[in-house]
Amino acid sequence: MDGAGGEGGVGTRLWCARLTLSDFRNHASTTLTVDARPVCLFGPNGAGKTNILEALTTLAPGRGLRGASAADLASAGGAQGRERLWTVAAAFQVDRESTQLGVGMERGPDGAAKRVARVDGRPASASDLAAAARMLWVTPAMDRLFTGPAGDRRRFFDRLVMARVASHGSAAARYERATRERQKLLNDAVFDDAWLGGLEEAMALSGAAMAVARATTLGALQTMIADSPEGAFPKAVLAIEGAMEQAAADGADQERLTHLALQRLRDGRARDAAAGRAGFGPHRSDLMVRHAPKDMPAELCSTGEQKALLIGLILAQARALAAEPRAGPALVLIDEAGAHLDADRRAALYEELLRLPGQSWLTGTEAMLFEAFGARAQRVAVQDGAVFG
Repeated sequence: MDGAGGEGGVGTRLWCARLTLSDFRNHASTTLTVDARPVCLFGPNGAGKTNILEALTTLAPGRGLRGASAADLASAGGAQGRERLWTVAAAFQVDRESTQLGVGMERGPDGAAKRVARVDGRPASASDLAAAARMLWVTPAMDRLFTGPAGDRRRFFDRLVMARVASHGSAAARYERATRERQKLLNDAVFDDAWLGGLEEAMALSGAAMAVARATTLGALQTMIADSPEGAFPKAVLAIEGAMEQAAADGADQERLTHLALQRLRDGRARDAAAGRAGFGPHRSDLMVRHAPKDMPAELCSTGEQKALLIGLILAQARALAAEPRAGPALVLIDEAGAHLDADRRAALYEELLRLPGQSWLTGTEAMLFEAFGARAQRVAVQDGAVFG
């Protein structure tokens, strides 16, 4: 079900109406009930503001805002050294229709803890979560996105893709699993064509799906950027440096991409065995970003310009998702919203967020950082793992 209970698209509004955390990080028991306006969380460092945003992102596919393992999300103090079994539950509202999401750790019959997810009380896959509630987020750790390793940019862009194509995360998981198994055979000098061929077919099929999803998402995002008026956040020129994505952008369909990948993987067995890794595939791709007004690579821009570019990308993707009938609005989460933004640009950001059909959640150390919202947002004080107001 797309868009938390609906088809999504223009005219739809999405918000989290209720969020409950149990034994999650420093929140022993926290419940927030809010309306569709932006939610501004304020309080001192270490109060638990970012933990609330992280809790929301556990309801999306992947490892969430901090990339933490499920076991690391539990609060301290488990009996006899066993971690507490944390839970996050939320009611997402799309217009008048509500969807209940839940994620947490449960202990199986053998005593081992495992992560489970549910949508409306039924077991849910990563794709189910991606379709039920789209989310986009910006954190201070992303300030180094454009100067850091390519893997960080791939993961960032793949989250944007998952918000549009719910099955993208599952395709990426299948691709990574097949890639690891193939490399293990090559490392062990096992060149059995039947074994390798089966794994390479799995890599080619899932890799082709990933490449198409990335290329079409980038195309839609770039169109939205180009069609949007100039604003406080600079426009970006985007490209994906990767053979499969480039072929998809040039019009190759999934069948053609699968054939291309199969041929390259078969031809590269000896090379990949010697290198200890696959030299071809979507795991090698990189997102290239340029500051359009300056015609400058993002990595050469100032820290403030990079932050503005990043926020501009998130806002443009939120608009692109909302405009697509089979997608829908997304929650936009911005941790430390005031970082590297002066008062004028902060005010411009708030105006942009208010125009989006998806609810926004922001954090800051002081309530005054959100003054430009006026009464158009709700403010929640956070202190020592508890919320007030």
